[in-house]
Amino acid sequence: MILRSHTQADKVILCTITTHINGKNAEVRMTNREEWLSAKIAYINGLKSPSEQQRLLVLLAEKKNRTTTDEKTLSALIRAEKTAEKAAAAKARVTAIIAAERKAAARAERKARDHELYKAAGLMIVAGLVDSKTGKPKFSAAELVGALAGIAELPRNHPKWQEWERRGKELLTKDSA
Repeated sequence: MILRSHTQADKVILCTITTHINGKNAEVRMTNREEWLSAKIAYINGLKSPSEQQRLLVLLAEKKNRTTTDEKTLSALIRAEKTAEKAAAAKARVTAIIAAERKAAARAERKARDHELYKAAGLMIVAGLVDSKTGKPKFSAAELVGALAGIAELPRNHPKWQEWERRGKELLTKDSA
């Protein structure tokens, strides 16, 4: 049954007729559509610059005497708005997935970096610069930084590097045994 002019009372009658013909689910859908439309109109009215489509939706939804063409247009606009909402929700889900992947990648990078730092601390223990029980340096911070800075400034082709490499291999072999 199609009614050409709808008033608030006619909508309730239409809803009742639909319920009588199709069962309870149809009434729920009609109620949800009206609730959704009311909420959407309130949302659109709160926008600073709604789109032309949104303005037409509000205009037709608030129109008291809608024609059949108006009803078809309103239904199409409602479908379009719901589709836009679904698209926005899908976009938000994709954005959340991408953000979660980036966060996981950053966490993995931090974990790898932390692991390398722990290994460097372990090397300082093997070299005898840090107490293995307390984790505290055996020398002052200034002495350690000064010595390490001196090593870093030494050219890589200096014979001392070969001597340190040989000694380091001995200590690492001894430590792993």
